[in-house]
Amino acid sequence: MYRPLWSEQILTEMARALKTKLHRSSEAAAWRRQQMKEAFPEAMVTVPSALLKAVECIPDKNDRHVLAAAIIARANAIVTQNTRHFPKDCCEKYGVLCQTPEDFLIDQYRLHRQLVLDKLDDQAAGICQNREFVVVSLKASVPKFCQLVDSK
Repeated sequence: MYRPLWSEQILTEMARALKTKLHRSSEAAAWRRQQMKEAFPEAMVTVPSALLKAVECIPDKNDRHVLAAAIIARANAIVTQNTRHFPKDCCEKYGVLCQTPEDFLIDQYRLHRQLVLDKLDDQAAGICQNREFVVVSLKASVPKFCQLVDSK
């Protein structure tokens, strides 16, 4: 359905967010980072510093590495809660769509309904639960997606 992509800088920011915003321990953040790298070794993207200068249409220079990684990896989309940091016209110039996680999941559901449902079932089975448990755990962050899934 999709392929995850990230750079070292993106993983560093993810670990920092886990600690500061979600109050995870440094060990938990390091474990998550390592699991991601092991599960998807092909996801790592190296961003040339020269490309950061080319994406000056991103207002915050600390966010430019994200669009640069998407360009290098030929990604179709950036999935982030901070869509306002990635102006539509700037991303479109490079053929990249910027979506919230909810919009991304809704698009995936509309494109591959049964596959998304199967993946939710797989996630549930992986933690000895059912799909409803997984959907309930997602409701706070992606309520419209959960509403779509609940109606099936």
